Amino acid sequence: MCGICGIVNLKDAPPPPAELCTRMMGLLYHRGPDSSGYYRDKRVALGHTRLAIIDLESGSQPLSNEDGSLWITLNGEIFNYLELAEELKALGHVFRTKSDTEVVIHAYEQWHTDCFQRLNGQWALAIWDRRRNTLLLSRDRLGIRPLYYTISNGRLMFASEIKAIFADPAVPRELDPAGLAEIYTFWGPVAPRTAFRKIRELKPGHYATLANGNITSRPFWSISFPEAGSEPSQHEAENAERLRQELIEAARLRFLRSDVPVGAYISGGIDSSVTSAMVTRYTEAPLHTFSIRFEDSEFDEGEYQRQMVDRLGTLHQDVLVTHADIGRVFPDVIWHAERPILRTAPAPLFLLSKLVRESGYKVVVTGEGADEVLGGYDIFREAKARLFLSRDPSSEKRAQVLLRLYPWMARSPSRTPAFARAFFSKSLDPSDPGFSHRPRWNTTSSIKSMLTPELQNESKRTDIPGELLSTTPHGFLDWDPLGRAQWLEMITLLSGYILSAQGDRMLMAHSVEGRFPFLDCQLVDSANALPARHKLLGLEEKHLLKMTCKDLVPQSILKRPKQPYRAPDAASFFTEKTPEWLEELTSESYLQSAKLFMPAAVSALMAKCRKVKGRGMSNTDNMRVVAVLSSLILYHQYIDNDSSWYHETPPPEPMKVIDLA
Repeated sequence: MCGICGIVNLKDAPPPPAELCTRMMGLLYHRGPDSSGYYRDKRVALGHTRLAIIDLESGSQPLSNEDGSLWITLNGEIFNYLELAEELKALGHVFRTKSDTEVVIHAYEQWHTDCFQRLNGQWALAIWDRRRNTLLLSRDRLGIRPLYYTISNGRLMFASEIKAIFADPAVPRELDPAGLAEIYTFWGPVAPRTAFRKIRELKPGHYATLANGNITSRPFWSISFPEAGSEPSQHEAENAERLRQELIEAARLRFLRSDVPVGAYISGGIDSSVTSAMVTRYTEAPLHTFSIRFEDSEFDEGEYQRQMVDRLGTLHQDVLVTHADIGRVFPDVIWHAERPILRTAPAPLFLLSKLVRESGYKVVVTGEGADEVLGGYDIFREAKARLFLSRDPSSEKRAQVLLRLYPWMARSPSRTPAFARAFFSKSLDPSDPGFSHRPRWNTTSSIKSMLTPELQNESKRTDIPGELLSTTPHGFLDWDPLGRAQWLEMITLLSGYILSAQGDRMLMAHSVEGRFPFLDCQLVDSANALPARHKLLGLEEKHLLKMTCKDLVPQSILKRPKQPYRAPDAASFFTEKTPEWLEELTSESYLQSAKLFMPAAVSALMAKCRKVKGRGMSNTDNMRVVAVLSSLILYHQYIDNDSSWYHETPPPEPMKVIDLA
């Protein structure tokens, strides 16, 4: 894992400034503190900060092919690089290193852009072709690794994080009302849109080519499901065995393909328990595991974590998180997330990755992706229950299914049946391509009512759900309803929030690489081809995964009600000592200068929070508090450009320099 960045002149101009490239690298120091390097010629500068995982001795970047006509800077890991290297050697390619990066450059020589379909990994990369004066950008299938770009003042600039692009003072800094509207609807922006105007994110599963001053993006992979009833294998036991073998291989690759020790997260749920169990059973190496504990028992899963640790016999550490801890680190979380967030859940993960790094680990295996890929989220159960109700909305008997939803919530449907009936009976048109997600989108969108009238009007210029639904693939409505819901979840929440604000950014904030067996490309393709009932059987989530891992995980974990990872929200900011930054950023004078939210609305919300210390608040109010605070912090850090937030450092030493300018 690393940080990458670059500058490309779009017209005749002096060579890109080396000092700008190194400043960009300095803002990515946290992504790669082991070493750094840049390549520069008359048209381009490519920068790299390295977190050394594979080929510690000779894997420094940027790296070229044999004749220096192609140069690459890569962030990520290619897990099948050994197999690809053997194939390429048989085709006549000569290797100078043992790195997976060199495999990519030779694969590009051999197969051009078709090479990306052969890569099993997680990556964001740039390749400069000196002969053709062409830049190529590429990002992995599901968007595990980030890649941003902008065109400004006759240059294209790209980087792993937006802050590095803002190293150039000529790049405009302005929040994008449409990007904010997406976040306040889907929980995260949907690539290519970001929270910032004119800053674009390369879409997952895409590559982009810059030639003759124009950038063109094309997909090399897309999320797809078969037509309902046409799934290639209907046999449950066979599918369970196939899933197990693919999981074993995915876990082994991510644990063994590393030249440094690899740890694992254990949350107390099925997903991380399975990945950790796979590692301990099918590899010889000892495993060190890490967990989050919460002082607040409502959120703590320590009992289940301990059961799994005892079963596996791992060396284990955890971090105990308090409400005050979340409020204290929240500004750092937003600095790394580079977007508003609607939940505080990234903050404990920020603290956990700090523990991992301080314990001497650079890499962890986690369970992310299992819910999206294998049908584990409550929103899938909810959509199925609503679809059942839609066939006869007046039926009292059918409405009883709603009482089985969200058992972990304080205000679960079983405790408020009349409210649940009224809430879930809305938007019951089964032909609506957004059927599964309408209740979430409508609820989340209530945040927009707090925006200034000017921002509200500007954000309304784009029909955010309609724009997304206009991009659904051909044949979308022929998929099983679960497949449609999974597509929406992967396109929005997985890439825009789970793998970014809650994943890559919190891990890399402390120079830790995350690896995700459930997002292995072969496993994802196989899971997408499964019959829906093998993933969601009735209202039993992740049915096939439970079948295939029943000998690996204690029954108490397999049978426990689904409980998503959560953290205290509003209560984290209204402890005995309210953070100083909160008082400053929610003051009337600052709200008037920021022009994001109506001061009266924010004042009323904050007064409500103070009265109850942020406890016992509704789901909507919790989201509003976190959205308002995170948005104001983002504005303060990136638009105000207060130097106290600006974590620029020199690029890490040693530095590899290839300067042909």
